[in-house]
Amino acid sequence: MKTEIIPASEIQTALDILNKGGIVAFPTDTVYGLGALAFDNTAIESIYTAKNRPIEKAIPVLIGDMSDLEKVGDNVPDMALRFAARFWPGPLTCIIPKKLTLPLAVSATATVAVRIPDHADVCALLRAAGPMAVTSANISGGANPSTAQEVYDQLKGRIPLILDGGKTRGGVPSTLVDCTGPSPLILREGPISLDDLMTLF
Repeated sequence: MKTEIIPASEIQTALDILNKGGIVAFPTDTVYGLGALAFDNTAIESIYTAKNRPIEKAIPVLIGDMSDLEKVGDNVPDMALRFAARFWPGPLTCIIPKKLTLPLAVSATATVAVRIPDHADVCALLRAAGPMAVTSANISGGANPSTAQEVYDQLKGRIPLILDGGKTRGGVPSTLVDCTGPSPLILREGPISLDDLMTLF
């Protein structure tokens, strides 16, 4: 498979691939991600293949607008809505009860991880494509890529397209917080700290 690199603003090419069941890499506000349409189980499974990712690891969902949250989440906790209002778009991923219509390839559990990235090109893609299952655009266990070239070095020949938006601002994955319990539980440290979250309580 030939891997093409084009400017991140050329989202129509990416949409064409996604709508045909393909996967695409692109920049976010944290690291480069690799994504498929969130309701395309076969396409999501190909993310696992491209990355050599263990199948038991769930894949987060990115959305372009708050109105899409109800498409992937069910009975979204007030805690998550509060965090979203304060930190989205941004590097905070909230774990919430998932919509049962989401494929098992996204998450085999009763929850799903969701966020809105703070990146104009990606949000334009997400608003056009709808929710996408997205994980870091690397070989599983490899370095998190912050440039299109770093994605290419790891995934060339494994994916059809990389959207090049230059070097990402963040360089580290988002903070991952479980919002399904009585209080927030950080499962992965990132740019937003527990102290930042607790200012809302």
